[in-house]
Amino acid sequence: MESVKISVVSPIYGCKECLFELYDRLVKTLSQITDNFEIILVNDACPQASWERIMMLCAKDTRVKGINLSRNFGQHYAITAGLDHAKGDWVVVMDCDLQDRPEEIIKLYNKALDGYDIVFGKRVERQDTFLKRLGSQVFNRVLEYFTETKHDNSIANFGIYAQKVVETINRYREQSRDFLLFAQMVGFKKTEIEIEHAARAYGSSSYNLSKLIRLAIDSIVSHSNKPLRLSIQLGFFIALISLIYACWLVIRYFFYHTPAEGWTSLMVSMFFMFGLLFAIIGIAGLYIGKIFDEVKRRPLYIIQETINL
Repeated sequence: MESVKISVVSPIYGCKECLFELYDRLVKTLSQITDNFEIILVNDACPQASWERIMMLCAKDTRVKGINLSRNFGQHYAITAGLDHAKGDWVVVMDCDLQDRPEEIIKLYNKALDGYDIVFGKRVERQDTFLKRLGSQVFNRVLEYFTETKHDNSIANFGIYAQKVVETINRYREQSRDFLLFAQMVGFKKTEIEIEHAARAYGSSSYNLSKLIRLAIDSIVSHSNKPLRLSIQLGFFIALISLIYACWLVIRYFFYHTPAEGWTSLMVSMFFMFGLLFAIIGIAGLYIGKIFDEVKRRPLYIIQETINL
């Protein structure tokens, strides 16, 4: 049996209306490269009955593979499920809402043939709302600072990845998932090319501010111990300031006969220190919670049903 040339993995949530168009445009685009491709649609418990449409596409074309998760696990878990089943020599990861234009896959593939293992799509002109762009930019800057990795606000999951890259990413089985961060971490020869980003024609983004904050915290705690190091440095800094201030109080008392301030300054200092201690304990608690999640070794996702796999 001839090996699959290209696999396309797309998590499905909230965009039932675009699935038929997504299929038609993918088939038209991929057929210009090879007829030996597969389209893996992972239904992340979409409340709009997307699975019924995926079943229709699978019945129409056996190159369409359907994975139905038992509940909503989240975008990056759905991507993981698709990558675990992707057999292509090259794997394309893209969103289902058609903001990632299927026609751009040809650009990504041709660039990969120049000897690259990873080719990211760089959205030069993002067709998103101002608030979404701002939230994404803040998210990436914070993630850069704490994980000490480079993140470009114009680059998302859309890209093409060699099978050896996918196999390496699949070895990362921790509970906190961030596909793009994994792709940045694994190394290999990578590049980026400019692509056209389409305006959203169907549905709305499921990433609001609270979800972005939660994803940032998960990614930071899972991939960096910098918050712990910063809390230690802050503790030493406050201890140094306290020692200097204590020396100043002693000097004022013995040389200038000025008594130390009383109850008010003491209470303010105590509240400040207790607040700081609780914050540091909270940071340590996040790491302990992550350890607790990992040692349980629960599955990253649960598949209810598959078609053509």
